[in-house]
Amino acid sequence: MKIKLLPLFLLFSGFLFAQIPCENGFAGSYPCDGYDLQSEIDLGILSAGAGNDSWGWTDPDTNKEYAIMCVSNGTAFIDISDPVNPIYLGKLPTQTDPSTWRDAKVYNNHAFIVSEASNHGMQIFDLTRLRNVNNPPETFTNDAHYDGFGRAHNIVINEENGYAYAVGTSSFSGGPHIVNIQNPTNPVFESGYSSSDYTHDAQVVFYEGPDPDHAGKELFIGSNENEVVILDVTDKNNIQLISNVTFTSTSYSHQGWLTEDHRYFLMGDELDELNFGFNTRTVIFDFTDLDSPFQTFDYTGPTTAIDHNGYVRGDTYYLANYHAGLRAIDISEIDNQIMTEVGYFDSRPGDDNTGFGGAWSVYPYFASGNIVISDVDRGFLLVKDPNFLSTESQSKPTFSITPNPAQDFITIKSQETPINEIRILNTLGQEVILIENNHTMGRTLDISSLNNGMYFVILNGNTTKKIIKK
Repeated sequence: MKIKLLPLFLLFSGFLFAQIPCENGFAGSYPCDGYDLQSEIDLGILSAGAGNDSWGWTDPDTNKEYAIMCVSNGTAFIDISDPVNPIYLGKLPTQTDPSTWRDAKVYNNHAFIVSEASNHGMQIFDLTRLRNVNNPPETFTNDAHYDGFGRAHNIVINEENGYAYAVGTSSFSGGPHIVNIQNPTNPVFESGYSSSDYTHDAQVVFYEGPDPDHAGKELFIGSNENEVVILDVTDKNNIQLISNVTFTSTSYSHQGWLTEDHRYFLMGDELDELNFGFNTRTVIFDFTDLDSPFQTFDYTGPTTAIDHNGYVRGDTYYLANYHAGLRAIDISEIDNQIMTEVGYFDSRPGDDNTGFGGAWSVYPYFASGNIVISDVDRGFLLVKDPNFLSTESQSKPTFSITPNPAQDFITIKSQETPINEIRILNTLGQEVILIENNHTMGRTLDISSLNNGMYFVILNGNTTKKIIKK
């Protein structure tokens, strides 16, 4: 099943071979600005009727990246460590019936999967099994199952403490149903909260924002149909409502994400474009005072497409915009109420209308910069900004690389922290060099065998530097 790299792209049996750069506004048939198409796998190969949610996992032992693609009849797992030659490893079938709605998140090398299918509960799958798939695609089975609820619309996980929050279940009026997953294959019911009624989607964090009254608390921020609610869930047996906030032209509070400083919450109303005739609208809430949050301004996109799932990484908001595909929006000037679209990849060519096909979700958190688009109609697409340079180096130890540009050798030195690992990726996101150091403060590498061009050097898994091989 693994695809061999070809010099030119070729579409065959639902796979796309080799990268298609975004040139003159198109990557093949896909309208684009600043994002190349790495690869795609259509729904026929995935043996599914529709795509929906997506997430990702990076193997901590191998640094391989894997896409988790939810489809109507199960959950597909795709090895994207060679992003232009993805390997469809197999599928975990749905627990009960097929469903348009399925959602997955990851904690401690396990995937946790829920669905709106009746009596589905929560499937638990050990992702380390993906290391040893010999005959893909395989049909997988659960490693564990939680039946404390039946259907669920979504699942949220706080990876810092190992709690899962299922939302939209038939329990707790659709509010958070909390499960202790610290032992992933032995999930234990913890508690729930019903006083704010139905939650469609949520984010849970340990708060590190500007409000000192709530510093360090574990917060649940729920998109609850006609409002946003903020709950203190630090004590699972004594959950407290901090506040709730409404907004103008309300149709359906669908999903939102905090900026990395926890000052702003970017929320999408799924039905306002349809009901009011807006262009794509994102509502921005100011969370400076969590007891009194407020709608500070709205961002309006360039099309009439409906916004769906959106996620923040650094100064960019990555939005799955249904018919308009992935939109990348610069939020570096959000303090001045300025948000600017800086790129896109339209996974549904033809129109940008207010329909429910196209890009359901995106996953922008891989160190390589590869971004998953899960498309309702097209299936799995992998895209990348060819100029991607990780922002993870901010507030990290200082490293130097000399000379740069370089012809045969580079020397990497650390001023503070020992160098434990060096990965070098090409602009396709492919790993070309992996060095595991033993706590050294410097290392000279032979790069003479590399082709001329730009490369990304990832140090200790959290700092990225750009080099030029000449």
